[in-house]
Amino acid sequence: MDFTTQDLKTLFSALASRMATERDALCALDGVIGDADHGIAMEQGTKAAAEAAQATDGTLQDIFNAAAKGFLNAVGASSGPLYATAFLRAGKAAGARLSMGRDELRAVIVAMRDGIVQRGKAEPGQKTMLDAWGPAADAAAAGESADAIMAAAKTGAEATRDMVAGLGRAARLGDRSLGHPDPGAVSAAMLVEEICKAMKGTA
Repeated sequence: MDFTTQDLKTLFSALASRMATERDALCALDGVIGDADHGIAMEQGTKAAAEAAQATDGTLQDIFNAAAKGFLNAVGASSGPLYATAFLRAGKAAGARLSMGRDELRAVIVAMRDGIVQRGKAEPGQKTMLDAWGPAADAAAAGESADAIMAAAKTGAEATRDMVAGLGRAARLGDRSLGHPDPGAVSAAMLVEEICKAMKGTA
């Protein structure tokens, strides 16, 4: 069963729905080491991305590109340019076609990680969203199952609890950022989970 443009629109709606549900929890996490607005930014960004995706007719790449623009226009904070670049890279990986195999969503996860690295210049271990996207992309590139990719992202996000922030606003806290998971990594693991559900056809 292929992953079609309609499936991609459904996926973006699922991402928006998940971030709306998790908004308050993400804001609470961010309140400990940041500005307490990460949940709001992710909710607004994914909602705008989903609306742009729904309004776009065309190829998988067209829809990803529209979603990237929507996210960027809605979120001025650091996650805006990062996810916009991630979605643009994902669109390139998906290509100018109307459908692809669901297993090709692995390449989308890898592409999103690459976009985040390119734009954010982060490295693993700096307590950022990359600490969830990195392990997920590694598992995806290795051809592992959707469940294994989800688990890698979740484990990566949880591991940020034991890291000292080296980048972003939380870096100002130094050792005080220890003991708290990075909200960007936590939300990233949730996005990966929704993509993996789509990969399994259970979204």
